[in-house]
Amino acid sequence: MGLSFNLYANDEMPFSIAIHGGAGTINEADLSEVQQQAYRDKLQQAINAGHDILTKGGDSLDAVQAAINVLEDSPLFNAGVGAVYTFDGKHELDASVMDGRNMAAGAVAGVTHIKNPINLARAVMEKSPHVMLYGQGAEEFAITQGMTFVSNQHFDTTHRYNQLLDAKRKIIKSEAKDHDYQASVNQLEANYKFGTVGAVALDKQGNLAAGTSTGGMTAKRFGRIGDAPVIGAGNYAENGTCAISATGHGEYFIRYNVAADICARVKYQQKSIIQAADEVINQRLVSAGGTGGVIAIDAKGNIATPFNTTGMYRATKVGDQPANIMIWRDK
Repeated sequence: MGLSFNLYANDEMPFSIAIHGGAGTINEADLSEVQQQAYRDKLQQAINAGHDILTKGGDSLDAVQAAINVLEDSPLFNAGVGAVYTFDGKHELDASVMDGRNMAAGAVAGVTHIKNPINLARAVMEKSPHVMLYGQGAEEFAITQGMTFVSNQHFDTTHRYNQLLDAKRKIIKSEAKDHDYQASVNQLEANYKFGTVGAVALDKQGNLAAGTSTGGMTAKRFGRIGDAPVIGAGNYAENGTCAISATGHGEYFIRYNVAADICARVKYQQKSIIQAADEVINQRLVSAGGTGGVIAIDAKGNIATPFNTTGMYRATKVGDQPANIMIWRDK
């Protein structure tokens, strides 16, 4: 089920971090050893960035943001550089962050010139009276916060552009035949429909935090927004319960309120984070036809990383133990 966890001794101050770089049809045969190592190295760099903050007694929010920044700046993942293209050949980025201490949250959707969308999401949480800002308005707010702006081409990568061309061919061919936009998108392979990065952390003060960032769905149209910026769907954190960051087919994660559902099972049914996350991802979501996974951490630092796809790029680090970096079920 793609799970890992660890319990601390009572005399230790628990702290843990988990990150993901997206779930999907990740076939081992399709990745060379060099490519596999590139993903593992970047996951290691990202989790180290967050863990270093936690080790020094730093804040879980800072750890989450630092880890996600590394992934946003890498062309390997569908967030920031490396984000997928819209149908019109542009990039529209979404992100959200949540602070378990006070249930504060911030999110941005459809931004096109923000180098690190997770940073803007945090600014929305801390510096505005709102939870979610969209598009041009979000970028106008970003100006007031001194955010780093880049051209939309900053996010370009060749492999994502080739994915767009392939997806558009399939969509246009299907629409010409059936005149059905919904069906033309639904017939796309799962890897066109999602890809996200995220992090969850528990700091030494017992504070939980979660963050999620994404480029969304390949060839998306009409201002489509997925689950990544939707609090309770792709992201959730509450002290004393759990923190969740999701990756998957966003429409299902929104409809089934995946992140909040997992935390509710922990909080109200006293289920372990392992059981709660598995029930939602590998039972409820599967029965609905939804694909993806989550990283989840509870108030004691236990971690779950269930997914119902072939693989999920992920890493966990509990206390001062070595990082566990995995792509498939057992490696």
